[in-house]
Amino acid sequence: MQKVYIYKQFERFWHWTQAILILFLAMTGFEVHDSIHLFGYENAVVYHRIAAWMLLGLIVFSVFWHITTGEWRQYIPSFSKLSAQIHYYTFGMFKGEPHPTHKTARNKLNPLQAVTYLGFKLVMAPLIVVTGMVYMFYRTIDANDMVVVSEIPLEWIAWLHTFGAYLLLMFVIIHVYMTTTGSTPLTNIKAMLTGYEELEDTEASHSVIKKEDPHEA
Repeated sequence: MQKVYIYKQFERFWHWTQAILILFLAMTGFEVHDSIHLFGYENAVVYHRIAAWMLLGLIVFSVFWHITTGEWRQYIPSFSKLSAQIHYYTFGMFKGEPHPTHKTARNKLNPLQAVTYLGFKLVMAPLIVVTGMVYMFYRTIDANDMVVVSEIPLEWIAWLHTFGAYLLLMFVIIHVYMTTTGSTPLTNIKAMLTGYEELEDTEASHSVIKKEDPHEA
């Protein structure tokens, strides 16, 4: 086993900040829907809006980071071992079968993860952002005829936003469960905290091993 530097500083910051914001948005969203009571309705609305803007800003920075560093290539799906990966997660790992793919610093995602995360970035995230923005500025947009939304009931927009939020929560729950499928239940979580992950020698030989630069983006 070799310790390999997999996750960069900004990548870890983005991951955990995004997770915190999504959970906070879920809490305040549930309160807006009167499902829980923590902050009070008016405060929940304000907090939800602030967290939404923070998440939107984080998305902008993460898109810029992915493009400038070339990390966007991680999400290019490969279907060569997709069926083998699905078989592993549904049956293989419970029978002690070896993992069909190997993680490296340049290839952090297996085929199923790449497809799933690409779907998150191209479907779930845009659905939540667009419906949230339209819902937030619905009256302003309609009053100034900036976009024709008068024929789209506000209830439909709210329903789509809520639907997207539930999809996102399902994604988070499955994601948290999948983090426990490493060599130990906490291996993947520890790697996302420290940036380093212990890989088999055959995997590590294809990775770039280096010390963490405190000034790294």
